[in-house]
Amino acid sequence: MKLLRHTQPDPNQLTLQLDFFAPESTEPVRESAAPPSPSPSPSLQRIPDLLAPTIPTPPPGRPHDGQRRIQLGEHLLDYALLRSKRRTIGFLISDEGLRVTAPKWVTLGEIENAIREKQRWIFTKLNERRERSARRLQPQMQWRDGATLPYLGNDVVLRIRASQSLGISHDEAAQELVISLPADASEQQLKDRVQGWLQARAKELFAQRLPVYAEKLGVTYQSFALSSATTQWGSCTADGRIRLNWRLMHFALPLIDYVIAHELSHLREMNHSPRFWATVQSIFPEFEMAKKALRDSAPETLPIF
Repeated sequence: MKLLRHTQPDPNQLTLQLDFFAPESTEPVRESAAPPSPSPSPSLQRIPDLLAPTIPTPPPGRPHDGQRRIQLGEHLLDYALLRSKRRTIGFLISDEGLRVTAPKWVTLGEIENAIREKQRWIFTKLNERRERSARRLQPQMQWRDGATLPYLGNDVVLRIRASQSLGISHDEAAQELVISLPADASEQQLKDRVQGWLQARAKELFAQRLPVYAEKLGVTYQSFALSSATTQWGSCTADGRIRLNWRLMHFALPLIDYVIAHELSHLREMNHSPRFWATVQSIFPEFEMAKKALRDSAPETLPIF
């Protein structure tokens, strides 16, 4: 099968992948403003938008060793300052909080002015980190009759029926997944049955959605397969082989479509350059919202199989 490609791939970058969590990049101070995001289509109304952040407050007293503190309006912000040979001031948000990296010749006053200019971005990212950490502490799904399983953005209720004949069926009207298992079946047997069902549905759905976006882009992929990767939602090789994580079936269809559009766009641009993101946006205008929703969905909050 002939692979249509508009640009030659970078020979040093044969596979492009979409990670569960793209690392928070160190953001320069004087960067150009991003264009306003387009209004979401009705299909994306269920994706959580960026809410007004709740400002994290540092503990009372002096900041921890190696950290500095700045007053931003009514709020205090602790941050770590790292001097380096870089040419611009950069910000990095991690589980430890805010880290500012600045050239040795930049004064503390200039650094604090830069923080004030970027305070909305900083507080938003800190709030996202805190919310993600809170979701990790939520109790995991219990594998039993009556438990709920995230499926295509909604919850389906597991109904376990004791039977010697194995079977599984989805009642869409009742939003139930009926699993027939022997009365003495183990929890792992239940997990295996549900995982097998999810993977079968994933194969069907991906096979339907891939051609839709391939046609929009004017590209042809060689093949696709399911992935069980623990850190990637999808990947694409230069010769057009697509891999998509079956656990995407936990999410709403727009998020699945975003990953598919993302991977197929690599057949036009085998990189993550501005031209690549423009390609994604041309067929999936709401990609920024979908990307954020996926990034905020910690693997720890998904069912463990």
